[in-house]
Amino acid sequence: MKMCAVALVLSLLAAAVWLGLTMTTPESSGGGTNPGGGGNPGGGEGDKECVPTLLPKADLGLCGNLEVFYMELGNISCKIIPKCNLYRQKITAWPQPIVKFPTAMDGAQYLLVMVDPDAPSRRDPRMKYWRHWVVSNIKAADIKAGNIRGNVITDYQPPTPPPTTGLHRYQFFVYLQGDRVISIPTKENRNRGAWKLQKFLQDHKLQNHETSTQFMTEHDGELTPPDY
Repeated sequence: MKMCAVALVLSLLAAAVWLGLTMTTPESSGGGTNPGGGGNPGGGEGDKECVPTLLPKADLGLCGNLEVFYMELGNISCKIIPKCNLYRQKITAWPQPIVKFPTAMDGAQYLLVMVDPDAPSRRDPRMKYWRHWVVSNIKAADIKAGNIRGNVITDYQPPTPPPTTGLHRYQFFVYLQGDRVISIPTKENRNRGAWKLQKFLQDHKLQNHETSTQFMTEHDGELTPPDY
């Protein structure tokens, strides 16, 4: 009788295990979508997620605690803009990003600079640093909140890398301005290319940047690149 009871219990356990396996779904076994990844709303490349990827190790040196947010993409600090969902086309038309420096010093005043050191290409950077954006007199409270307002010295220009020039780095630097008056001569400000960034910093006695970051993107689709 005892042997029969043991056999019955073992049979019930085996049935329970079999039932549990048949009820396991792809999501519960890790085969579903990543709850934090955002999926692939554009349908792009199969089941791959359409999200920016991290920069190569060689380009992580500028990665500080500066955050750069573009619509649809979120924070793209130290990342490569993906080709899917037409992001590389869209970024050429989007307005200026939200730039946040969370650890800005209360009461301080900052200068923001955005440049492309790879103009017209990384192999031939004869027009470095292409000046994309310069804003001075930014209050700490504003840059902490991502509200870049102050004295706009050079209007924001979106990334527009030319065709067949590969990935371009778009670099952001934040300097502690103090009570300095920052300006760029009108004639120099008309031409964005071949900007002498180091001379500009020396002329205004600006020390090393407080923080920095960069992202990369390249030409994809129809757009009008700047006249290099």
